[in-house]
Amino acid sequence: MICLSKNQKDEYVNAFAQGAGLPIKDYSQDDGVSTILIRGMGKRKLIWQCWDKRRPFYYMDSGYVGNYPSAQNPQGWKKWHRIVSNDLQHRKIQKRSADRWQRLDCPVRPRKPGKHILLVLPSEKPCKFYGINAEEWKRETISRLKLYTDRPVVVREKQPRQQRIKQSIFQDLDNCHAVVTYQSVAAIESVLYGVPAVTLAPTAADPVCEKNLSEVENPHWEDQYTREKWAHHLAYCQYHISELQNGTAYRMLQSEIG
Repeated sequence: MICLSKNQKDEYVNAFAQGAGLPIKDYSQDDGVSTILIRGMGKRKLIWQCWDKRRPFYYMDSGYVGNYPSAQNPQGWKKWHRIVSNDLQHRKIQKRSADRWQRLDCPVRPRKPGKHILLVLPSEKPCKFYGINAEEWKRETISRLKLYTDRPVVVREKQPRQQRIKQSIFQDLDNCHAVVTYQSVAAIESVLYGVPAVTLAPTAADPVCEKNLSEVENPHWEDQYTREKWAHHLAYCQYHISELQNGTAYRMLQSEIG
């Protein structure tokens, strides 16, 4: 495996590569053949090429849980990173131990009633990846929502990370009936918080989410057991920065392959 790091300076790719003892190369040095590790949806053309040519790759991006301020992460630093084999998201639940999830100390809350619909807008990179325009998607989605519900729609714009930490999505989830999003991690955060989500593109929340916007008044809601099993699985799909650095992430990935 070759770890592709922009100008060989991507700190998270480099941490993984050094922990695993793998070569680090700039994208311009890609041989077009080897299995590669890449980070971020900005590498969309390379991802599409891998899919088209059936070239194996690993995709790294922000983790699903644990990057907001918490007792274990008071400053809300980006400590957790997901790594996915040949895809952008982990979309199927696998049976896992609860141990990694329990260390995250994040509850899987029961269903909470609410009044408004929270519409979470996609950021620039997924818009480019999927070929959509955020403003057009917002207008079209609000128009479609009016066909199925009379509830007020609260729009949450994509903000810089520091702003998202100051005003987290959990404030918007209070008194929320359902979240509607394209493919944001907000869907995961919503379900964990006890609010159903409707996702319109592939996400790691798909096993526990509604996919049909017309069902927004009565969205799919999995039982507690299934949502907990899903959470346990997600905890095995992401790695702490220390696990990138000490090789644990690479060993876990190799074990999955085995």
